[in-house]
Amino acid sequence: MDIPFNQFKADLHAGKTRIGLWLGLADTFSAEICAGTGFDWLLIDGEHGPNDLRSILSQLQAIEPYPSHAIVRPPQGDHVLIKQLLETGVQTLLIPMVDSAAQATELVRAMRYPPAGIRGVGAALARASRWGRIKDYSALANDQMCLLLQVETREGFENLESILAVEGVDGIFFGAADLAASYGHLGQSNHPHIVSMIEAGLQKVRAAGKCGGVLCSDQKIVQKYHDAGARFIAVGIDALLLAAAATELLRTYRPEAGAQSVSNY
Repeated sequence: MDIPFNQFKADLHAGKTRIGLWLGLADTFSAEICAGTGFDWLLIDGEHGPNDLRSILSQLQAIEPYPSHAIVRPPQGDHVLIKQLLETGVQTLLIPMVDSAAQATELVRAMRYPPAGIRGVGAALARASRWGRIKDYSALANDQMCLLLQVETREGFENLESILAVEGVDGIFFGAADLAASYGHLGQSNHPHIVSMIEAGLQKVRAAGKCGGVLCSDQKIVQKYHDAGARFIAVGIDALLLAAAATELLRTYRPEAGAQSVSNY
């Protein structure tokens, strides 16, 4: 049995644009429904979604028969949790709240086996190696790992160039909501100042030969980000799509319910 090839990573490094969807419902049925839609990638959110290791594993299993590439965002960049997630078979992680090159360096090491890193060796027990059925898994795994770092604070943004210089970082994702809060625009992820900052950040990422990413539901702003260099772009969140559709359906039959609204992101 061969190790799964990380096509998402290959596509990013080839400069292709990959359109994705955020999964925050922590449910296998909804994950599979979204996987059948045809998005290039789906992100299982363990930072703000009510996910744990078991629920993430179940969603990975639900998504696997479909072409969509599964990405996992853990609640933090802890090397023990990263090891556990990699053992489930996920090959691409998005790590939140990365503020420095030193932090980025340790995250690269957490994704790799020694001597290049510190990932614990024990995949024979894990789904990642298909329980030892993938020949030479440990020797091949490092090349299939894709590390995406989330820059979303003033400190992280100011250290962007040094973070980009860390070998082994595949992409930088700009977290607009937290970045906005960090610069005094809480709740205004599409504030013009923040949009301009992210555009500038994406240009730096592209100039460094890395891949830039964002989450945005405003089509005009998405185009701005794409033009600035964003290549992995999430355009929706499952929970908010459901909330918006349910709200709109009720408005059809009860117009007085129109006061309710679902926020943009």
